[in-house]
Amino acid sequence: MTRARMPRPHEVAAASRDPRLRRAFEERDDGQAWRVRGVCRSVDPEVFFPAPNEATDAAVALCRTCDVQGACLAWALDVGDCHGVWGGTTARERRAMLVAWRAGMRESGTTYDALEAARALVGPMSATRELVGSV
Repeated sequence: MTRARMPRPHEVAAASRDPRLRRAFEERDDGQAWRVRGVCRSVDPEVFFPAPNEATDAAVALCRTCDVQGACLAWALDVGDCHGVWGGTTARERRAMLVAWRAGMRESGTTYDALEAARALVGPMSATRELVGSV
C-alpha cells in the first residue's frame, strides 16, 4: 500500500477555488437525507472504490449527474474519507480540498471563503502565484 502525500500549496489554492468545494460548504447541513437520493444507490459500490491502478472516470461521471453531490462531498470532507469517489471528487482532489475545508470551517460563521482560508494556510498569494506559474 502506498502512502498518500500531502497536497502542495498550489494544489490547495486550486482546490479552494473549486466550485464543488463551495457547493459542499453550502450543502453541509443537509443532514443524512441525501444518502437515499444519491445516484450511487442504484450502482455497484465497486464503481466508486476502484483499485489504485484503475480509472475513476465512470464514478465521477455518475456523480456529475447527481443532485446531492455537494452534501456527499461535505460528508466525505467532514469525516476525512480518503478512499473512493465522493461528491464527484477523487481521493487526491479531496486531500487538497480537505486542507481548505478545515481552514474554512475554523474561520466560518455563516459564510465561507475557501480562497482566503487557503491563503492563510499556504502563505502570501505571491508565493502561491509563483508555485502555480511554475507548474
